[in-house]
Amino acid sequence: MEISFEILVKKDLGDIVQVKLEKKKHLINFPWFCKHIKVKTPSGECFEFPCYCWLVDDKEVIIREGTARLPQDDTNKQRKNELESRQKIFRWKEWSPGFPESIDAKMGELPKDVQFDEEKDSDFKRNFLKAIEDLVIDKVDGFFESWKDIADFKEILVHYNIKNTLLENVMQDWNKDYMFGYQFLNGCNPVMIRKCMKLPDKFPVTHEMVKGCLKKGSTLQEELQAGNIYIVDYEILNGVPAASSERHLTAPICLLYKNELDQIVPIAIQLSQTPGEMSPIFLSSDNKYDWMLAKMWVRSSDFLVHQLVTHLLKTHLLSEVFEMAMYRQLSAVHPVYKLLMPHVRFTIAINAEAREKLIGEEGIFIKVVSSINGAGMGKLIQNAMKTLTYKSLCVPEDIKARGMEDVPKYYYRDDGMMIWESTYVPMKCLIYYDSDEVVQKDVEIQEFVKDVACFGMNNSDNFPKSLSSREQLVEYLTAVIFTASAQHAAVNFGQFDWYGWIPNSPSTMRKPPPQQKGQVDLKYIMESLPDRECSSSALGTVWALSQTQENELFLGMYPDMYFTEQPVKEAIKTFRHNLDEVTNIIKSRNETLTLHYCYLSPDKIPNSVAI
Repeated sequence: MEISFEILVKKDLGDIVQVKLEKKKHLINFPWFCKHIKVKTPSGECFEFPCYCWLVDDKEVIIREGTARLPQDDTNKQRKNELESRQKIFRWKEWSPGFPESIDAKMGELPKDVQFDEEKDSDFKRNFLKAIEDLVIDKVDGFFESWKDIADFKEILVHYNIKNTLLENVMQDWNKDYMFGYQFLNGCNPVMIRKCMKLPDKFPVTHEMVKGCLKKGSTLQEELQAGNIYIVDYEILNGVPAASSERHLTAPICLLYKNELDQIVPIAIQLSQTPGEMSPIFLSSDNKYDWMLAKMWVRSSDFLVHQLVTHLLKTHLLSEVFEMAMYRQLSAVHPVYKLLMPHVRFTIAINAEAREKLIGEEGIFIKVVSSINGAGMGKLIQNAMKTLTYKSLCVPEDIKARGMEDVPKYYYRDDGMMIWESTYVPMKCLIYYDSDEVVQKDVEIQEFVKDVACFGMNNSDNFPKSLSSREQLVEYLTAVIFTASAQHAAVNFGQFDWYGWIPNSPSTMRKPPPQQKGQVDLKYIMESLPDRECSSSALGTVWALSQTQENELFLGMYPDMYFTEQPVKEAIKTFRHNLDEVTNIIKSRNETLTLHYCYLSPDKIPNSVAI
């Protein structure tokens, strides 16, 4: 329930720089959430005090007047006290060795201001209760056994409406090479594929092996030089221990070709990082079961890397690092605090709940990626942290580094670049930073960047520890906002579309990868794929993860207005207009496509990591 109070004070108080609120303790006590305070002086001058925080018993809250101020332009001593107080509350802690650091508090101990509001918390729990229902469906005879045939996987989809959805197309064409390749561009994990100009020594594919897949009269070397060959390498899984002797992992390499239809199709797969007699290179010309299983192994490996690295590490855990550093180093009147708050808020709460209920040893999520236990997840995250760079969070830099500027039908790239370029960060920053020197003298922004690299990212040399120009600041803040909003949307909300059909992306493999050709049949494949229980777990979980919350705030929607300056409010209007244009461009393009790509449509991108 929202209540407004009007308090009249006839005495002229002069320039009002801050307001102090205190909630007294009563017999029945509930915290109060204060949105903002507006003060009108007898002379008619108005002051705004954005608050958006909780009032708890016998604790006072000091709210500064809403004009954003850089630390070098602010003489109010409250600023220093505010940050010292926050740093005592928001303490770094290593949850697991090699992971980014997180808050030193369990779910029930979190500061009130970072906890979910009741509505968001109930939505979050309701979706996962639905997932749990799917995990504990009646365990009839054979529930823990293998499926008999590929078509039998439809049994667990009967409770879901899949008519006229992308999943329906996936079920129909999942085993076709074009669909396999398309997913590296526009599926749940569109950041693994890169152009291949020279084959690595560990993947000795020859022209003779793949000549039947290439344009007539063209050699493999010519196609490499022409930029038509792509590669996906899961070296990051090398050395990661499997959860048990009944679960298996490998680190495959897949070579893909842009054919004359502008399709990206697989042409060679090696199911390990070490070539040799026991690790043959599977080809599209091999018998159908060998090729089918080789592709399943690649898709299963992609599922694991997507869930634990692309999704968990590179959006959830990173966004928590940004939120922690924001609370620790940026005053509430700092323009960057006001800018980032709508995009990183609640990440701490989401991740705290995930650590307790989802990704611990007995968590729902870790059971879904059941090829990997806690030790395996730790090893994979450690491997990923060694290769994770700040530049990989910058869409233009990442696309260029992977050589993916020109590949056709790469809608993740096209839409991501539009979102990146439409950002309002440059407009906002330049209002407060009129020179590079202003950035350099901003001690809070410098400490924020340093906190991310040195504490949150475990003293990573791959993240900047200071910023020296406006251009660097704009890029950095754009990367933070994109990571927590658009990137998370791109890698999260398509999970039911692409993982709902279990054979397309098996969450685990129960038999080891074949070491010879010609020994695989359908029975071996069905014994390799997830059993009935594991399939149900995976389906329920990816369904829950794919749901947006009720009353979700999407990119450009800011009901909590932290800024009071008119130029910034105008910049937000411009940003919304730009996003509307991007939405219309994407909608028009999708009308011409059989497989719509909607994950980066601004009207479907939550402001922050929402689930």
